[in-house]
Amino acid sequence: MATTLDDIVAAERDPSLEPPVRITGLMVQYYEVCRRELWFMSRGIDIDRDAANIRRGTHVDESSYRDLRESFQVNGRISIDVVDSGEIMEVKVSSTLEEPARLQLLYYLWYLEEVLDIEKDGVLAYPTERKRERVTLDEENRERIESVLRGIVEVVDSETPPALEKKPVCEACLYQDLCWM
Repeated sequence: MATTLDDIVAAERDPSLEPPVRITGLMVQYYEVCRRELWFMSRGIDIDRDAANIRRGTHVDESSYRDLRESFQVNGRISIDVVDSGEIMEVKVSSTLEEPARLQLLYYLWYLEEVLDIEKDGVLAYPTERKRERVTLDEENRERIESVLRGIVEVVDSETPPALEKKPVCEACLYQDLCWM
């Protein structure tokens, strides 16, 4: 029987149930950037978290807007930041991968609304570019994120990784040795 979003939401709301898939914001990003990367990550094949670009992103996230936001862990795996306006903020180093970042924020807004009955708007921030974008979970964005979530379940449930596909991001990907050896 295929996993549905209703199955996931029900399990997230009831701590006695084990969610069929534990979707994270990072999984949403990986789905948009590279589904093969998502498949590897879902199997516990993780990247080197000490790589320079990972450290840079962590530094920007930890040092930007610190006086304006509070961080919260939701169900032990989703980390959200709430700014003093009450909006959910996602901070990224650059807008190079803008759509994956937007989808990650939309997932957080969707999760808060669907699982916790909390309606919030979001802010996507790129402090090094001095750029901010307001993000709302309107009907179009809800349909988009729910389609992505169904796609994540499909990738994670697959027995084999998605087909290899050369993309511009492959050169900077920390999984490239696994794909291209």
